[in-house]
Amino acid sequence: MSAIQQARSMQPQVNVTKHFPAVYQAQLAADKAAEDAVVAAGLDPLLVELVKMRASQLNGCAFCLRMHTRDAIAKGETTDRLAVVAAWWESQYFTPAEQAALSIAERITLISEPRPSAAPEVDIGSALDDRQVAAVTAVAIAINTWNRIAVSSHYPVSP
Repeated sequence: MSAIQQARSMQPQVNVTKHFPAVYQAQLAADKAAEDAVVAAGLDPLLVELVKMRASQLNGCAFCLRMHTRDAIAKGETTDRLAVVAAWWESQYFTPAEQAALSIAERITLISEPRPSAAPEVDIGSALDDRQVAAVTAVAIAINTWNRIAVSSHYPVSP
């Protein structure tokens, strides 16, 4: 068992939002505000799902990965693109705007790391305007919070 697995197994399995529903309601409100920002900034819904998936991959949140994979497919995402999102910089599947959004997602998710990704530097400013950068940042913050709630509360993920 790895040190991370051992530390996780020592944490009590307590569902935070079950015990404190106001935390869940506050997160729903933050998520709604991020989604409103996405609409106001004119971002593609598939780009948003990619951001949610990438952050969830980095955080190891199976619950959110399954949910956002299904959401992306329902919105028309392809299995080829979903298969390579974890190494998005190694493929030619993603537009400059999507690459910028994925780069932002990695920077927010791995905020304490000086170089959070193996990906090359992306010129975010040439692919997204300031409102779009702010909206992607809001989505990345929101999904990171959802990931932490789901992982620490041990949301079930079974077939």
